[in-house]
Amino acid sequence: MEATLIPPIPPDLNSSSSTDSSSTSNRSICRSLRVAEKAKRESQAKDPIVAALEYFSKVEKGTPIQGNYELENNLVAVERVAYSKGLSPEAISVMLEFAMSLRMGTRPCVRILKCLLPSTVVPHQAVVRAVVWLCVGKLSIATQVLFIKWVLTVFDMIDAKDNLRAIYGFLFSFVTEENLCPYICHLLYLLTRKECVRLFRVRKLLELHSKMGKQPYLLHLLSLYKVFCPELVTLSLNSRIRAGFRNHNGPWKLALIAIQKRTAGRVSSDLPLALQTQVKAGSRKRKLGHMDLPVLTAVVQSQKQTSLSKMVVPLAHIQTFVQLLENLHLIELPAQMGSLLGSGVALHFLDCVQDESAFLRLNFWLGHSLHEEFLFCGHGGVSQGSDEAVLFLERLLSTQNFLQEGFSSVEAFLYKFLNVWDGSLLRPQILALLSNLPVVPSSCISRLLSEPLMQLFFTSTVFFKCGLIESLNGMLVKWLTWHSVHALEDGRNVDLDTSMNVSRSGFMLSVGELVRFVGRLASLGLQLEGCHSLLLSFVLDFYDTVCDIFQKYGLPLVVMIPPSVFYLAMFAFDPVSVDRLAQIMYRYKINLTAAKKQEKMTGQAFHISRQTYQEFNHYHVFMVNCLWNSKIFQPGDDIELSEEVLHQSGVPRYWASFSLTHHPAFHCYAIDFHHKCWPERRDVDLKSIHHLQPWGWYLEYLFTQGFDGLRKFIQSSVSTDTTSPTSSQGP
Repeated sequence: MEATLIPPIPPDLNSSSSTDSSSTSNRSICRSLRVAEKAKRESQAKDPIVAALEYFSKVEKGTPIQGNYELENNLVAVERVAYSKGLSPEAISVMLEFAMSLRMGTRPCVRILKCLLPSTVVPHQAVVRAVVWLCVGKLSIATQVLFIKWVLTVFDMIDAKDNLRAIYGFLFSFVTEENLCPYICHLLYLLTRKECVRLFRVRKLLELHSKMGKQPYLLHLLSLYKVFCPELVTLSLNSRIRAGFRNHNGPWKLALIAIQKRTAGRVSSDLPLALQTQVKAGSRKRKLGHMDLPVLTAVVQSQKQTSLSKMVVPLAHIQTFVQLLENLHLIELPAQMGSLLGSGVALHFLDCVQDESAFLRLNFWLGHSLHEEFLFCGHGGVSQGSDEAVLFLERLLSTQNFLQEGFSSVEAFLYKFLNVWDGSLLRPQILALLSNLPVVPSSCISRLLSEPLMQLFFTSTVFFKCGLIESLNGMLVKWLTWHSVHALEDGRNVDLDTSMNVSRSGFMLSVGELVRFVGRLASLGLQLEGCHSLLLSFVLDFYDTVCDIFQKYGLPLVVMIPPSVFYLAMFAFDPVSVDRLAQIMYRYKINLTAAKKQEKMTGQAFHISRQTYQEFNHYHVFMVNCLWNSKIFQPGDDIELSEEVLHQSGVPRYWASFSLTHHPAFHCYAIDFHHKCWPERRDVDLKSIHHLQPWGWYLEYLFTQGFDGLRKFIQSSVSTDTTSPTSSQGP
């Protein structure tokens, strides 16, 4: 049997095939590497900034500068990109690290600092590392000053400030350097928070102040320290320090503005530069739109919740009041509490639920915004009478009126703001906020209200005086309304506690102190303004409220109108003022009579002194004698003239000069009535009006002119038979 043999594969053919496949694979790999290298070179050729950043991140210390064309080319590449579109955050980090480490000396460092123009944000880690290099002490003073100027310029573009505040102590150590001190103080002013204020730092600044004199930058930083910790800063500081911090952004300002214009569509809208508007450098305000109310958004927005059937319902998803009621106990508060001010549904939620945490968060946001925009801002800032500030305060006032209560942060801000207010900035809004202040203890009224307001009152125009009296009248009405509501709820003998722990008796003292304070303002203001009729009208508005404290608001307190206000209104040239004074005196009589009756019926001791009754009776008798009995300038009156002086005046029948027919306010009415009653007479004899029948007609004629206050006063103060047109007796 013959076997069949299979011929073997030739070894040469097998090895050659394997070699060919291996060499083909190697060639393909090498080709890929060459293609990748070529692509890399092409990309680097198109974007030289990449090569430049790689060079500056890897260059070793001690590399020579002279004749180093690679350094020059890379610097030119970085400058070209920086001045055209700005440097990215990564580029800022690389270049700042290279410059501050002085790997190649001071010359490249200065050149790089001048071209560090960010396109979007500045990484805070890069600034912190640069400060670390600053502490090494190898940089010249000029370079250190340039670096701090750069930090001040881009301060608003630094993505986070917390790490900078963490090295506050390192920065503060540079205040002893005379050349660096102005710029370091400016940077510290921007970074300072209450926890940064320490006694040893205050002492160091005071020591520098004694050595260097009244330098504005030191005074500004000390004034900020005094705001946070007044017990540590004993130096007396002017609240209006001039020329605090100057602008130090000269090398970068125009370039940054140009970059912003070119990259407006790419730069984040929530990081505007402080260089867009020329603002006084002393402003701490961060130009991040505190005046703009945030949009009502949910805390977590990873998924859109279209259904209100979730266990937690974001307040931003509530659109109607019905939905609010259905989900009242499932509501999730928004991410930013300031957005509540712009939402009616959110305000209903605050009013219905009375969530303490919501009020605390909203109070914190309001306090921060008001202090940043008004107390810490410089001249020319967004809050200086701009539409944004007006809209913000109007929305705040609308919120307080809706909730029928104020915010403690607004109250604290207002007490501070009144001490630096000029009386003209946002006057309507500030006065409206003033009228919403809650009850102030009587011991604090002088310090918190009287002292700052009195200075403004006596140095301002008559229109400000009118506005302030109106605001204080609104404050008094709110206080009295608050009392009447709480008295009905808690009972007449229960102490009424407010945020300042004012008891019922303390509340009466506060009201009395406020009324007396306004009385002093009104008395001196009317004398300064020559009894201006507009100011007198607002003063009488205030005493319209005061005269009805007992009857209308149930508070056993009666404070009489001051003599200076009473007599100025009594002898006013316009009949409206006299009529309103008569109405006020009529209401005083009603209140005092009711208080007397209630005191006799209940046996309670009211806080109405005997002197108050005596003052009213004195005014009442004087007014009746003046208008009705024609017996003015009698012995014992507040206005008393000797017979000799009265005769020398040459005024005929001077005792009747202020009767209802001869009073300057009613003289024209008496003449008009005389013409209507006796049209055929050419001469005017006003004594004929005092006859029996004409006198009654004249009274009816006055009453038909709308003088209801005069009518009530006469009918309640003079016997009926003498006021009737058919009276058988004269006046």
